[in-house]
Amino acid sequence: MGVVNCTPDSFHEGSRASTCEAAVERALMLVEEGADILDFGGESTRPGSEAVSLEEERSRVIPVIKAVARKVKIKISVDTSKAAIAAEALDCGAVIVNDISALRADKEMLNVSLRAERVILMHMLGDSPKTMQSSPTYKDCFSEVSQFLRGRVESFLAAGGRPSQVVVDPGIGFGKTLSDNLTLIKRSGELAAIAPVLLGVSRKSMFGKILSDNGAGDRLAASLSIAAYACFNGVAILRVHDVLDTRRVLETLRAVSEAA
Repeated sequence: MGVVNCTPDSFHEGSRASTCEAAVERALMLVEEGADILDFGGESTRPGSEAVSLEEERSRVIPVIKAVARKVKIKISVDTSKAAIAAEALDCGAVIVNDISALRADKEMLNVSLRAERVILMHMLGDSPKTMQSSPTYKDCFSEVSQFLRGRVESFLAAGGRPSQVVVDPGIGFGKTLSDNLTLIKRSGELAAIAPVLLGVSRKSMFGKILSDNGAGDRLAASLSIAAYACFNGVAILRVHDVLDTRRVLETLRAVSEAA
């Protein structure tokens, strides 16, 4: 899953596309690099970020999805917690709803998500990205995240959803300490007992704490290491900024694993 941030303020500068033309260009580049899915978001969800209005998010993301849907054949995902944005994106060619609130932020999102081919339910501690990293605390992070995701899947199914529609995401960096993140990555494959797992760790700040680097631009090697680990430990979808590099790493490792 290649990331296209239709925003001026997402944490990784290389993924930002502040105009429709720039976002379309980035999307087409990611397709050339081998993306299987394109994920478009019009609101930054980095720690401490401010929410944007419905009108602003719509103006950022919907024209891009319309334009890209006419040009590509791969699956399109919309990264939003607003039902109106999700509904319009689905009408414009998106087939996946990727909601960091796991359908909690907007009471209409559950019904809208039933229309999608896939729905990604993510764990986030707290109510919003602005406050999620304010002293995150768990008694048992993995158990609590697992229990939360099971509950959200059950709510989706109870509303008429199908098991084949569901993907779960442990929400790396969304209200977790470094230790929490590492545990969730190490055990992410276990979540496949709930539903197929998406993991999004690309260039996140946790790598800065491990490597003592100075910014998202220095985190490619770490991101690729975790992508390789996740791919061979039961994770179904990798949400990444660097599609070509990730694909090269995985194809190389897969060739080794399949050797006689």
